[in-house]
Amino acid sequence: MEIKILSPLWGHEQLELKTFLDKIRTARYDGIDTWIPNNLDDKRVLFDYLQQHEMYMVSHQHSAEGSTFKKLKQSFIKNLYQCAEPGPLLINSHTGRDYFSLRQNLELVDAAQEFSEKTGITIAHETHRGRLGYSPQMINTIFELRNDFNITADFSHWVCVTESMLENFATIVDEAIKRSRHIHARVGFEQGPQVADPRAPEWKYALDKFLGWWDKIVAINKQVNTKVLPVTTEFGPVPYMPAIPFTGKPVVDQFTINNFMKDLLNDRYSLK
Repeated sequence: MEIKILSPLWGHEQLELKTFLDKIRTARYDGIDTWIPNNLDDKRVLFDYLQQHEMYMVSHQHSAEGSTFKKLKQSFIKNLYQCAEPGPLLINSHTGRDYFSLRQNLELVDAAQEFSEKTGITIAHETHRGRLGYSPQMINTIFELRNDFNITADFSHWVCVTESMLENFATIVDEAIKRSRHIHARVGFEQGPQVADPRAPEWKYALDKFLGWWDKIVAINKQVNTKVLPVTTEFGPVPYMPAIPFTGKPVVDQFTINNFMKDLLNDRYSLK
């Protein structure tokens, strides 16, 4: 099994796309985790750059919308096919809503599975606030009903939602680890989805907890012969990143923190 470390575009939208791609290639990322650009020129730049430099991509489905569930489902499926265009490692999906009925969320899960069977592209449903996987309790019901349901493990949302380091959800976390085919390597804590700086000693307890979960995900994917496990260093910009009052300036540089995570994971898993 190979592990590929990806950079998010999130937080760098102000840069020209090629400038950002040059930036992450120079920093020795293996690829990018992002949405498909609406602008055709940007789409061409992205796809050509990845092919030319043999870099990898996780496509990000986060924009399904509609005034009715039927319209949102149609938008969801359309977006999945758009995400498939560059031949991504997988599609990371913000699937469903936390206020949808179980039947409605399962309908989207089943549509995603049908898409995967047709295209051969894995859908990893992100454990994200506001979506179908916003909490351990919510997602466990889907685990029980769908054996082929895979996730992007972003446990930073769960520690925030449950105001815990998931001590009371060990069985569900173990099942989530078994189903994880993508990692969003952001460290959260009991009161938020992102610690201020994972290098700081006061956040060592949280970093160590997340590293333990990620170690188990790596081990499981080796056991099931996953070909490539993508890991995105997903520390985000303000307001995920705390800001200095009255200035709005981030307390630390987002790209510096993500590079720290990249190097930490490369060393931990002996990647480079």
